[in-house]
Amino acid sequence: MTHWFLAIEGVIGAGKTTLARMLAPALGAYPILERFEENPFLPHFYRDRARYAFPTQIFFLLSRYRQHQELAAHLEHEPVVSDYMFAKDRLFAHLNLEGDELALYEQLHQALAEKTPQPTLVLYLRADTDTLMARIAMRDRPYERGMDRAYIERLRLAYEAFFSTYEGPFLMIDATRNFVQDENVFREILQEVRGALGLAPAQPPLPVFHRPPSSSPISTEDALARAFADLTRTIGSLREALFTQPRDPQQIAHVLEICQRQLAAIARAAGLS
Repeated sequence: MTHWFLAIEGVIGAGKTTLARMLAPALGAYPILERFEENPFLPHFYRDRARYAFPTQIFFLLSRYRQHQELAAHLEHEPVVSDYMFAKDRLFAHLNLEGDELALYEQLHQALAEKTPQPTLVLYLRADTDTLMARIAMRDRPYERGMDRAYIERLRLAYEAFFSTYEGPFLMIDATRNFVQDENVFREILQEVRGALGLAPAQPPLPVFHRPPSSSPISTEDALARAFADLTRTIGSLREALFTQPRDPQQIAHVLEICQRQLAAIARAAGLS
């Protein structure tokens, strides 16, 4: 494994996918998100867990294995942020399977798990059951309506037990804090992750820069250097505007307009227009 691999874990509703989408661009990493919606058994499972647990689990096992093969290929070229780790599959299996079905699952899992990359770091998003249930209700996925609170509580306790003995590096994140709406919370998480991965602290974005016109003539090289420096600063502000939640469309449009003007200045300085 050439580059680092950050996995985000937690109970249903903890905010794994949302945080992965926010952290990936901030860390310059490729996002790999679980394709749970492709599992045709999942809606049936939530209606009748005993009947559909085995096909649901086997589909997830194979799907997650295939996705981790894709993940391993990406790691040859770039870091990856994922909204789950392969080990979660076994956690769910032990919660939902038993007897011969669990024994067969264990055989399949053992054969596949050794071929999957292990995370460099895991973020465990920890939240209480009330918070998890509220978020599940808020996102209102059709097959999650009427989610059994007792099941979420069992799952929460299973995650607690898993991370109490997990031997790899992980950070425990208080997921009751709103890292989507509170930029300070997200920045705190980002800096903590960067530190744990051994990355340099993130620099604050530079303000959009407007250079006053000069009264003295300058060389073409100086004009290009100044125009490029201006654009670089503005791109920093554009990145910040794009990945700050909630987004401000007017601010994004304003910064994009400045980018266009600065690109035109570069074209003029280079003699392209």
